[in-house]
Amino acid sequence: MAGRRKHQRPESGRPNGDAPPQKMAKLIDHRQEQKDEEASMTVDDIYFEEGGLQRIHPYFFKFTTYAKGRWVGRTIYELFCSEFRDRTPAYYESAITQGIIEINNKKVEPSTVVCNSDLITHYIHRHEPPVTTQPLAIVRETEDGLLIVDKPGSIPVHPTGRYNFNSIIRILEKKHGYRALFPINRLDRLTSGLMLVGLNSEVARRMESDLSAHRIQKEYICRVKGVFPTGRIVCDQPIRVVAHKLSLNCVDREEGKPSLTEFELMAVDDDEMHSIVYCRPKTGRTHQIRVHLQFLGYPIANDPLYCNREVWGDSMGKDGVLPPAPTLSELPTPADTPAAETPSVPTPPSSTDQVKPPLVKGKKANKMAGTTSTSFPSDQSNVAWAPLVGRLEKWRTKQELAEMVDVPADADAPRKCDKCSDPFMPDPTPDELCIWLHAWRYSGPGWSYETELPEWANRAVEHIDRVKYKKETA
Repeated sequence: MAGRRKHQRPESGRPNGDAPPQKMAKLIDHRQEQKDEEASMTVDDIYFEEGGLQRIHPYFFKFTTYAKGRWVGRTIYELFCSEFRDRTPAYYESAITQGIIEINNKKVEPSTVVCNSDLITHYIHRHEPPVTTQPLAIVRETEDGLLIVDKPGSIPVHPTGRYNFNSIIRILEKKHGYRALFPINRLDRLTSGLMLVGLNSEVARRMESDLSAHRIQKEYICRVKGVFPTGRIVCDQPIRVVAHKLSLNCVDREEGKPSLTEFELMAVDDDEMHSIVYCRPKTGRTHQIRVHLQFLGYPIANDPLYCNREVWGDSMGKDGVLPPAPTLSELPTPADTPAAETPSVPTPPSSTDQVKPPLVKGKKANKMAGTTSTSFPSDQSNVAWAPLVGRLEKWRTKQELAEMVDVPADADAPRKCDKCSDPFMPDPTPDELCIWLHAWRYSGPGWSYETELPEWANRAVEHIDRVKYKKETA
């Protein structure tokens, strides 16, 4: 059949999906050429401000990578539709047919099956999302090569997904002239605050060792939903990754990793709708503060993931309660949910039931079932998480479709790019540029650095010294 190729076995000594050395050398050459082109671009070639946002002039870009193990055996069309959801299936079908997406630098059909060590290339006219115009502030640069910066919300640390020049690393390179950069603590894209960046590998290794050994104390400020209780509140619920691709983490008493965060109320808004809370994580799990606050019933008030009733239901994840299983009409359809990300959904209980993670050991259950899921870690206890994952996938799909929906010609339609005909996506609102979580202060052996508080935390200024003093004399 046209477009179908034999499934290749991985060569001896290399896991499925790894590229042979000679092909990896070619990939390195491709990427070096692209880096050289980027290096020749000036700040004015790249950045401009418009409508209160920092924007990137659209530019041509070539994504190049070797097939990952999980891609092997799938058609190139299926692969792009499921793994890269920022464009429509219609776009991918057209791009493959026109040779904009290639395998091994050759034009292929949408039905072509991806094989081990295939070189996948996608030529695009890249439109990066805009970010805040708040400048990336340099707090201090030490003589031994430690750079301390105040990261604004909305900007990812590394180039990732649709972001390249609008990332902390690229901004430090292009706007501040730094070259070798080794991020030490990595904040989420929507989180603001203090970041430690090594200017050489030696200081980066030393600081990462101090972090791992808990010799560095981290202090955060956040704004949560409701009136937070007074006194020192400790949450020690274990946390696990539920869905890697969706960046979803939850409390799981059986499978989670040990996690501990201390909280203390700093101020309550006059309308008693929100509270400013001091946070001191003692461990470093992904989304730890956000997950623990949700478990306590006081999620960060503008957190799109953990303060989302459409995803979590009326319980909003308090006490680890999962939402009821969706009805058949609420389940993601095959058109909504990528094949590789569709969880197995158990028979729905009654609509009033609330589900908590099961106490059965997942690895044992999975071994008996003989099945795995690519949405989350491979253990059968994940059937309890399937409704939650399904709700999150459904919600995210709705957000993506809302950006791509066609509008009548006489309406205020989004402008289209004259080079690639892609519509310019709607600008993020101010609340979508950040969540109310700020890395305020980091302290280590003989040093301490802190940032100014963000505007949303102004009510906490008068309480900062009280919290800091208690921490330092504890």
